[in-house]
Amino acid sequence: MPAYVLVQIEVTDPATYEEYKKLTPGSLVPYEGRFVVRGGKTEALEGDWQPSRLVMLEFPSVERAKAWWNSPEYAKAKSMRQQAANTQMLVVEGFEG
Repeated sequence: MPAYVLVQIEVTDPATYEEYKKLTPGSLVPYEGRFVVRGGKTEALEGDWQPSRLVMLEFPSVERAKAWWNSPEYAKAKSMRQQAANTQMLVVEGFEG
């Protein structure tokens, strides 16, 4: 079953975050991950949710998503992101209907 990693990001160090963005795509490849949304324009349809940056990744399973997040391939990029932004991240099972 597919899984999605949803990330709400408030960038606090734009220069470091730009470097992070360069490192992340290659880290996804071994885990069959891909960007679905990567910081595109958002518009609230209901409520007052106004994320400054929103990212969505797709993986073949929750296990693959978690393996990527804990991987050596992502470790350097993850550390950079954690230094350059305030982040809220979750993994959610997809729907096969």
